[in-house]
Amino acid sequence: MEALFIYIAKSAGLVVMFYCVYHFLLRKETFFNTNRWFLLAGLGTSALLPFLVYSKTILVNPAPVSNFNLSQIKVPLSHNIPNETFEINWNYVLLAVYGLGFLILLIKFALDFYSLQSVLKGKKIQQQADFKFIDTNENIAPFSYFEYIVYNSSMYTSSELENIIEHEKVHSDQNHTADILVARIFCLLFWFNPVIWLYKKAIAQNLEFIADKEAAKKLSDKRAYQYTLLKITTHESCIAITNHFYQSLIKKRIVMLNKNQSRKRNSWKYYVVIPALAAFVLLFQVEVIAKERQVSKKEVLKESKSVDNYKITKTTTDQELKEIAENLKKKYDVVASISDVERNSNNEITAIRVAVKKGSEQNQTFMVNGSKAIKDCQIIVTTEDDGSIKIDFASENSENQIKVVNKERKVKVKSVENSKINSDVKTTDNTHTSVTTSSSTNTSDNVNVNVNANTSVSVSTNSDGKSNSSIMILRNGTNVSNNLPPLVIVDGTITKNIVTIDDMNKLKMETVTVLTGKNAIKKYGEEAKDGVVIIETKK
Repeated sequence: MEALFIYIAKSAGLVVMFYCVYHFLLRKETFFNTNRWFLLAGLGTSALLPFLVYSKTILVNPAPVSNFNLSQIKVPLSHNIPNETFEINWNYVLLAVYGLGFLILLIKFALDFYSLQSVLKGKKIQQQADFKFIDTNENIAPFSYFEYIVYNSSMYTSSELENIIEHEKVHSDQNHTADILVARIFCLLFWFNPVIWLYKKAIAQNLEFIADKEAAKKLSDKRAYQYTLLKITTHESCIAITNHFYQSLIKKRIVMLNKNQSRKRNSWKYYVVIPALAAFVLLFQVEVIAKERQVSKKEVLKESKSVDNYKITKTTTDQELKEIAENLKKKYDVVASISDVERNSNNEITAIRVAVKKGSEQNQTFMVNGSKAIKDCQIIVTTEDDGSIKIDFASENSENQIKVVNKERKVKVKSVENSKINSDVKTTDNTHTSVTTSSSTNTSDNVNVNVNANTSVSVSTNSDGKSNSSIMILRNGTNVSNNLPPLVIVDGTITKNIVTIDDMNKLKMETVTVLTGKNAIKKYGEEAKDGVVIIETKK
């Protein structure tokens, strides 16, 4: 219902706009035929333009979803609900008033058609060319209705009747009756708008100007035609839906009949309506649709985090390495220790060890050792929304790196490009872990981790990446893999299905993490006193 009222208001506004342009700019011009189509275009535009809506979509960020507890919502008891009070729905009241006015005018419209039919019915019709003449005895003003021309010949002289008929022929020939009917229908639909009645009057008056001008061209005595207009000043009954010869404002018709033709340069006045229509469309016919923007994961990370990269290449100088460490300390209070730097004959870095630590947090170490120049790598410092700092390493060839974190020894089970990598790390519980990885073409990579003083875990994988990785447990240098292994956790679940190392070796392992001593017991209880092997399988 609201949409109906909005449409009616927009249509009424457009009618007012076209009428104002006509009344103030075009009414006194002699462009009668152009004025006719301008006025009809105004009615058509007011009926159709409100339906033409331009949709403009704007992207907005998704609104944050606030959490709430349903238990906090208080539902009033039934006896506390107030009694409903009667309220007037003004929408229905306005619709009823509009419908009542529409019904009254519709009945009046039907009565006018009935009156027209009573005049035309049973009368003698004289056909001449495309016109049908009816000479009636009734005391009514001469009028035309499409091809019908009705008059009372006994009331006029032959010269006056000739002037009248020529006038009505113009109405009939140019289908002016259609203009009158369209204007009448708009008065029926927008009866509440006073401007629509003025608009209808402007259409009828302009049609009379057209008929007067065309009839005067065909008559030999233009002065006699004007006398005919002056003579017919007595009020005579007429039918509202027809073009009748008698019209009020006879003086205006005579003035316009004798007015000189308007200059063509005055036609600019018609274009005034164009910017007005453009303003109407921009103000009322643009529908803005808000659509949530689909944010990718990369964009979310980019918006919510601040990322800083410190790049190390094979040509990075010792001074540049020193500056990287100083910048990390100054900007993020991160202690970076860059050591074991080796270069080849081309002064390219072939080996490097980078250890970083912030405050009391655990160390993170990145190591590369080989005979070839290193690939480009980066120290990545990410500042989260809460202000916390996250440090990570990245390399163009991730197979050139081993990342070692205290308390947990996580070994990537994949091939290593360089010939040999050695690293010694001490854990917080002072147990010593030795990690040694070696590789060669078509040979396997081995990683040995001491679980305790007597036991170690050996992890191996083929460098061709086709066969599964395998685990072997050694005690005092002896393979005891067939005995019960330490606590085994696969993809976060303590498994009861693995009884032997052979069962473990059937898994497609991605990483193997070993926990020992107090750290293992603290995290997994007494069951982990002999160590924990944490396996993450390939997804």
